[in-house]
Amino acid sequence: MKKILVTGGSGYIGSHTLVDLIENGFEVISADNNSRSTPSMLLGVEKITGKKIKNYKVDLCNYDETRAIFEENIDITGVIHFAAFKAVGESVEKPMLYFQNNLSSLINVLRCIEEFKTPYFVFSSSCTVYGNPDAIPVTEVTPRKNAESPYGLTKQMGEQMIEAFAAANSSTNSILLRYFNPAGAHPTGLIGELPIDKPQNLTPILTQSAIGKMSGFTVFGDDYDTRDGSCIRDFIHVCDLANAHTKAIQFLLAKKNNSSCEVFNLGSGNGVSVLEAIKSFEDSTGIKLNYKIGGRRPGDVIAIYANNEKARDILEWTPKFSLDEIMTSAWKWEQLLEKMPVHLELRTFKLN
Repeated sequence: MKKILVTGGSGYIGSHTLVDLIENGFEVISADNNSRSTPSMLLGVEKITGKKIKNYKVDLCNYDETRAIFEENIDITGVIHFAAFKAVGESVEKPMLYFQNNLSSLINVLRCIEEFKTPYFVFSSSCTVYGNPDAIPVTEVTPRKNAESPYGLTKQMGEQMIEAFAAANSSTNSILLRYFNPAGAHPTGLIGELPIDKPQNLTPILTQSAIGKMSGFTVFGDDYDTRDGSCIRDFIHVCDLANAHTKAIQFLLAKKNNSSCEVFNLGSGNGVSVLEAIKSFEDSTGIKLNYKIGGRRPGDVIAIYANNEKARDILEWTPKFSLDEIMTSAWKWEQLLEKMPVHLELRTFKLN
């Protein structure tokens, strides 16, 4: 049984990936200091899988703490690196926080991978590396244009660091996975997206508004050059996204890679506007949402969605969940969250 270290394992995508890895026969350990997550999410993982998860509550920006994980687990076969701050708006307001956290943690993880000769590394990247692309859908060879936010810039810089690392370290093979817009929740409703602060992503904004945690929300811009004036995004179910990480590790284990660092887009391949996503939620749940149209938000890309043919053909990965299923699973999670003692500390969290 191969051991995989998942950094940010208590987070949204990390927790779902732990489940998928376990269901595919991997042993897992987690590293998460819970600065942007709750440790109780791992209890949901344990309930789904029947496996207790070992989590190292360390700050990956601290090299000695990071190294201690590798020293205690010299049999780590692969690392999937999620741990990072990810709110576009916050990154515009606090760029140095994002540079310090996202890049320092990556550097420390790579230093340990180099020292302990960990053979496989999978990096949580983002479609933000494409900036505002000249043409969509984007492919893996679409040029990386200027990032629209400091968060996107940390992903661009992270990719470049890993490419240089891979060129200099023959003992490690890497994969960069460029996410589009993760959304939804595990079908059991036991784990899902759980913002500790005011939500930045669209889906939890919709669900929190529907359940009454928010009185309403704002759509940022209806004057873009798109079919209905709102931004175009590519929503991918978090379980589909999690499965792609398992596929990436299996791909590397089978030595199918042609280079030491490969890149894959992870999206549904469909462009959906913000207003269309809102309608999907309303239609699939029967709940009318209260929202208003506001001005554009700094850092937002106008329109982007994926060409996912490379991941389909090479990783043999196929997204299974529809947009409506994304919305209904997210709504199930939000409803169950109100009743789950495991998340008791967050049940009374309300937003104005």
